[in-house]
Amino acid sequence: MSKKATLEGNVYYPSQDVIDQANVKDYDSLYKHSIENREQFWTEEAEKLEWFQKWDTVLDDSEKPFYKWFTGGKTNIILNAIDRHLTTWRKNKLALIWEGEPGDAITYSYFALNREVSKFANILNSMGVKKGDVVTIYMPQIPELMFAMLACAKIGAVHSVVYGGFSYEALSERIADSKSRTLVTADGGWRRGSINDLKTIADEAMKRSPTIEHCIVVKRTKQDVYMESGRDFWYHDLAALPMASWKYETQKLDAEHPLFILYTSGTTGKPKGQVHTHGGYSVYTSVTHKYVFDIKDEDRWWCAADPGWITGHSYIIYGPLINGATVMMYEGAPNYPYPHRWWQMIEKYGITILYTSPTAIRGLMRFGDDWPKRYDLSSLRLLGSVGEPINPEAWRWYYEVIGKGKCPIMDTWWQTETGGFMITPIPIMPLKPGSATKPFFGTEVAVVDGDGNEVGVGEQGKLVIKNPWPGMARTLQGDPDRYVKTYWSEFAKQGWYAAGDSARKDKDGYFWIIGRLDDVIKVSGYRLGTAEIESALVSHPDVSEAAAIGLPHELKGHAIHTFVILRQGVSDSKEIRDALRDHVAKEVGPIARPEKVTIVDSLPKTRSGKIMRRVLKAQSLGEDVGDLSTLEQ
Repeated sequence: MSKKATLEGNVYYPSQDVIDQANVKDYDSLYKHSIENREQFWTEEAEKLEWFQKWDTVLDDSEKPFYKWFTGGKTNIILNAIDRHLTTWRKNKLALIWEGEPGDAITYSYFALNREVSKFANILNSMGVKKGDVVTIYMPQIPELMFAMLACAKIGAVHSVVYGGFSYEALSERIADSKSRTLVTADGGWRRGSINDLKTIADEAMKRSPTIEHCIVVKRTKQDVYMESGRDFWYHDLAALPMASWKYETQKLDAEHPLFILYTSGTTGKPKGQVHTHGGYSVYTSVTHKYVFDIKDEDRWWCAADPGWITGHSYIIYGPLINGATVMMYEGAPNYPYPHRWWQMIEKYGITILYTSPTAIRGLMRFGDDWPKRYDLSSLRLLGSVGEPINPEAWRWYYEVIGKGKCPIMDTWWQTETGGFMITPIPIMPLKPGSATKPFFGTEVAVVDGDGNEVGVGEQGKLVIKNPWPGMARTLQGDPDRYVKTYWSEFAKQGWYAAGDSARKDKDGYFWIIGRLDDVIKVSGYRLGTAEIESALVSHPDVSEAAAIGLPHELKGHAIHTFVILRQGVSDSKEIRDALRDHVAKEVGPIARPEKVTIVDSLPKTRSGKIMRRVLKAQSLGEDVGDLSTLEQ
């Protein structure tokens, strides 16, 4: 009798069927090979892709920590994400299944996807976009977002996708940093039955962005929007012109040619523009996706993230398309109009793998078991989690109610900076709810103290990555010194990457991620810098000083709590607190709206003036505030 999946205490063991069907059946042997022969391992994986010209050097470490991969190679991520499929049976396979929040839906084969991407590339070209130019994309989750990203890559332009929930200040700041001359947006997008008015936000951003010359607008919601003559163009009008041909030759690029910039929140100052490249990123996203989620030709893959974040870049767009998967994309909220929406779509489209965040799982879990039980979820064979550590209670519900006790949960730890999974299980491995399990192939990870010594079993320490990997960000846009200081200076002697997270490792070698070491708050899996939130508060005329911290939240993982010193003559009131919450949402975006604003007379600071957020956090949680010797008296 074949072995069934079991959950014994705190350990899940996969079924024999899962083991028999897995692409990788022996983690330990392949991991050992990948560490002892790292460059050979990545050579073997890179050779599974197509290249215009093979590389001369797998890893160039001559300018550490500015590592280069597959140097001398000529490629374009589109060569593997679209072009190579057009010469096989996958030409007629579904590449994209899309459903809008109002219920409209459309599908695209790989042949049709190529047609739309080529058309978009010609449109961008006609606007003067050429190799190396930065194109900012600010859109809802609609097919044209995917087309725009892929079209930029096809040209050799660099896309900078800004999450559609960000404010005009955040958008204009990212436009200014990247010196983008072209913006792609939409009139709006649907969210919980309402229109997210993207074009109005884009207009405000463009007022503050003198570099923008052209704005291409996709008609999604069809409400009236302002269109500036000579600057703003409707996409459908451009697509109807003869120059919007269905053919565009994929440009041959150096492996290290930049593919995209994606901004992450920093602890201080402006957001950091992570730069990723065509060659290494192509290899890394496709390999991690294929091995971790055991991708088969018949799979229908749903990564329920937003393409505006790295999860969407790597595991909605690039990794799945390189692997020839069928990708599901949904525009709206998971519980709109009712909490059955996701389960309904899994049944309707025969989704086989669902990859989402603990926040989404917890949010749907609170509506109870009856909603998912109304639908046939038997098509699912694997589940995944991303964005933050998943609490064991949510893990068990996800496994038992959604996966029906048969779907392994791939709980992945990685970052915008890493490009792809770094610590993750594969389906054949025993799983411990809440643990990211073990390092991906080719990657050595450790938990160390401030001097770089490995801490003991079960002890908390700093998470480091000991070696370079192909998917790593190459630098920060326009700021290589900040790249070195942020990620490579703390353990420069050892040459290790400092992840900025705290973690522990158990006796079985399983890693448990605890949280951020710096002043970055993860809300619903999205990273927000305390500096951005505090700057927004201080920009209010009634605020003198402010501090922001993240506190545990049942649904969001963490919620933003702020402490504000009001200007002289302004009194504490519910009205002022509500106004400040709204002000942050307007300045940064709705996702940054504080859970709570507390008015205080003073903030704990060091003698050098740095706000001691750890003291505020400890006080809020009723914990020991620790050493206060560095506080100003």
